[in-house]
Amino acid sequence: MNRRTVLGGLFAVASVPVLSACASGVTSLDGGGSAGGGSASSKNGVTIGTANFTENQVLGYLYAAVLETAGVKVKVRPNLGTREIVFPALKSGDIDLLPEYQGSLLTYLQPKSKVAEAGAMQNALTLALPSGLQVLPYGVAEDADCFVVTRATAKKYGLTSLADLKKVNGQLVIGASAEVKTRQVGVVGLKDVYGVEFKEFKSLDSDGPLVKGALKKGDVDVANLFTTDTDIKANDWVVLTDPKTLIPSQHIVPLIADRVADSTVRKALARLGNVLTTAQLTELNRQVDKDKKDPEDVANAYAKQHGLAKG
Repeated sequence: MNRRTVLGGLFAVASVPVLSACASGVTSLDGGGSAGGGSASSKNGVTIGTANFTENQVLGYLYAAVLETAGVKVKVRPNLGTREIVFPALKSGDIDLLPEYQGSLLTYLQPKSKVAEAGAMQNALTLALPSGLQVLPYGVAEDADCFVVTRATAKKYGLTSLADLKKVNGQLVIGASAEVKTRQVGVVGLKDVYGVEFKEFKSLDSDGPLVKGALKKGDVDVANLFTTDTDIKANDWVVLTDPKTLIPSQHIVPLIADRVADSTVRKALARLGNVLTTAQLTELNRQVDKDKKDPEDVANAYAKQHGLAKG
C-alpha cells in the first residue's frame, strides 16, 4: 500500500445531481445513469480496479461475477494501490469501477467532513464527487477502520478506547500504511479529536502481514486494521472504541464512472449490495488470508452459492 505513483486525472468541479432515497442508499435520479447528463452504456465493457488488500480484491471479483451474469463484459485490474492511486485512475478513464468505503472516501474528498451517518454520508459523497463520477446505493456490508492493541498492551496501559491513548502520549508506536500518517482517520484525526500523540509512526502496509507482524512482535504498539479482519479475533487483539466518532460509517459502496453506469450495471451491483453481509465478507476474507484460496475463486463461489451468478 505504499506505492505513490499517480495514474493521472485531476478533480473536476463537483456537480450537484438530484437525489433519491433507495433501499440501500442514495443515488442520482438520472434515468440514463449519468449524473453529468450524458448517455451511459456498458456495452463496451467495464474495467474494475481494486486496491491492493484482500477484501478489496474479493469485492472487485464479486462485482465482476454479478456483472458478467448480467451480460456485461468485464476486466479486473487488482492490486493497483491505495485510494491516492486508484481514484485518479478512475477519473482519468484507466478504470471504470471501484469497490469503495463510504467514510474513507468522503474523508479523502473532504478531510474536514464531520458526517458520520450512512444516509447523510451518501448525500455528502454525491455532492463531493467530481463530475463524471458517482456512487451507487451502498450495500449492507460494512468494514470500518479500527485501531487495535494487543491484550497485554491494553492491560499494561489501561486502554479500552481511543481516548485512553492520550494517557500515554509520546510513549507508543503506531504502525499503518503511509497514508494514515496524514489522514483524518489516522494520526491527524487522533490528535485533533482525541489529543493523541505517538512516539513514532512506522510506515508499513494496510491491514497486511507487515503491520500485523509488527504488532505481534511488539515493534508497534498500535495498529490500524479493518474490522472484518479475522486476525483480530484469532489473536485476541483489542479494538479500541471510538466514543467521539472519529471513524465514520464504512458501508461498501460502488464508485463508478458516469459513462458506464447504465441500468444493467446498477441493478446487478444493487443485487449484490443487498445480499452481501458484513459477516459473509469477513468469512470471504478468511478464506483468502487463512485458507490461501484465490480471491477470484472465492468471489465466484459466493456469487453462485447466493444466486448472484450462474451455477
